[in-house]
Parts: sequence; C-alpha cells; structure tokens
Amino acid sequence: MSTYESVRLMNTILTLYYMEELTQADIAQRLGLSTAKVNRLLQQARELGYVNISIRTPFQQLFDLETRLKAVFGLQEAIVIPAVGDTSRSMLNALGTVAATFLLERLHDGDVLAITPGTTVQAVVQSIDTTRRYRIQVVPLLGAIQGPIESDMNYLATNLADRLGGKSYQLHAPAFVETREHCEMLQSMSPVKDILDIARHANTALLGIGTVDADVSRFVQFTALSAEDLRHIAEDCGGVGEIGAHVYNVEGQACGKEYADRVIGLTLDEIHKIPYRIGVAASAAKALPIYGALRGGYLHALITDEAAACGVLKLFDEGFRKTS
Repeated sequence: MSTYESVRLMNTILTLYYMEELTQADIAQRLGLSTAKVNRLLQQARELGYVNISIRTPFQQLFDLETRLKAVFGLQEAIVIPAVGDTSRSMLNALGTVAATFLLERLHDGDVLAITPGTTVQAVVQSIDTTRRYRIQVVPLLGAIQGPIESDMNYLATNLADRLGGKSYQLHAPAFVETREHCEMLQSMSPVKDILDIARHANTALLGIGTVDADVSRFVQFTALSAEDLRHIAEDCGGVGEIGAHVYNVEGQACGKEYADRVIGLTLDEIHKIPYRIGVAASAAKALPIYGALRGGYLHALITDEAAACGVLKLFDEGFRKTS
C-alpha cells in the first residue's frame, strides 16, 4: 500500500472511531478489515501524532492550572477551586469543604496527622464530616497562639480528632517566646519535647501557608511581633511567607533566624521530612507565600483558589523570563 493510501485508510478509521463513535469491530466490518488491523492502525496513528484530542469541560481553565502547577513544581496533586462568592468567608468555606474531602480520601488507620494553626486549617476542620471512625492521632506541630479559640492550635487538634474519631495531643507551650534561651528551655521539657517528637514522626501534615505582609498578615497576632518587625523580616531578611511560624524567602529557604530561634515547634527542615504534606491557602495575597513554599519543596499537594494559582504561575513565568 502506498503512503497516500495508508494515510487515507488511517484517516477513514480515525473519523469513524472518534467522530462517528463506531466501535473497532463495527469499523472492521464496514471496511472489510480485521479488528486487530483496525486496532493496530489506530495505535499507529496515535504514535505518528495524527490524533489531537482536546478536552473542554466546564472549569477547564482550573484543571489546566492544576496540570501546570504539578508540572512546574513537581506536585503530586493540586486542586484549584473557582472564585466563590464575594467574601473571604465564602472562599474559606469552599476551600475547607474541598480540602476536607481531599484529606479524608487520603487518611488511613494508624496515621499520625500533624497540623498548623490558622483560619484556613480551621475551615478544613470545620468541614470534616464523616460517619467512619479513623484510628489516627492528631498532633500540633506548633505551640498555642493568641486569638480566637476556634483557631487555637490545641483546640484545632482536639476538634479535628473528635470529628475523625481519633486521638489528639496538646502542646502546652506558646508558639513564640521572647528569647532563644527561653525556647531551648521549653523545648527541652518533657511535656513539650514528647509532643514535638510525636509530630516529628507524623506521616501526614496539613499546613496553612501564611504571609508576612505587615498590612494583611495574622503573623503579628500570635507571635507578638510588631508591624515594624514584619517589615524587617520582609525587607531585610527577604521573607515572603511562613509555615508553622517559620519564615522563608522566595526560594523557599529559611530566613529570619533571630525569629525562628524563638518558635516552639517543628523547624522547616523537620516539617520537610514529613512524608506527605498538604498545603492549604487561597487569595491573591497568598500567591507569593505559596510560590516560596513550592520553591522550597515543602508541599506534595496544594489546595488553593484561582486567584492564588494564577499569581503563583505568573511569578514563575516572570522568574523564568529573567533567567532565560
């Protein structure tokens, strides 16, 4: 068979299979071929690049963002939710619902789940709804914070464990102390050291991602840092975000050591060693903190919204152009 005739036959088979949705057996009967030959020609056409399948489902732009986030940053999984409502509460509720479902699908009996504080993690906890009891342990990876009880570290751990039917641990220490010496002393005490050791052996982590922008950050509320301190962290130390009260720069490297030395909790290196880490954060203001977290390799999975995802990929594209 000449090249023209073979390509023509392939085109006929492709049209019948993909456009008219005939089965391979029906195509074979219509063209007087064996089913095996039809199958072989379909495979050959795909290998030659004659088939270009375009998928255009609703919310396709979100699915495309997920695919690109995974490809660019090596994520195992990414979920991008659409803009929901016109308030931050609407967004948090939507993100919490999606993240709660994602978490439940990945939890197994015997897991040790470490969590950070924050409003986004709080939204996930409040969205947990299951009739199954999970034989798991929930442990804080950071000390307690000042603020509403609903977003307190120990409250969140207890609430999440209760909703899952598991066991929770309490870390009876502040998240942030005044000096490195105070931090070392507290972390050497058995009640604190024992809980942090459990967190170090967690196999899953649910991580909120915070900003250090002095105008919008909640970091000030639970670290006793001033807006001036935050500006120093951002402008002089290069900080762009925080996980577990530890600050990192745009490359995801720990910075602001004088502040990190005062945190009662796991370090960024210790968090990085937890086998499976889920990051939850949304809004355009979180794009830079998320970008730094992804550059640092702190996440295996990211659950975010369209505004943050677009911001993260824009930052990557701008950085790529600068280095090209």
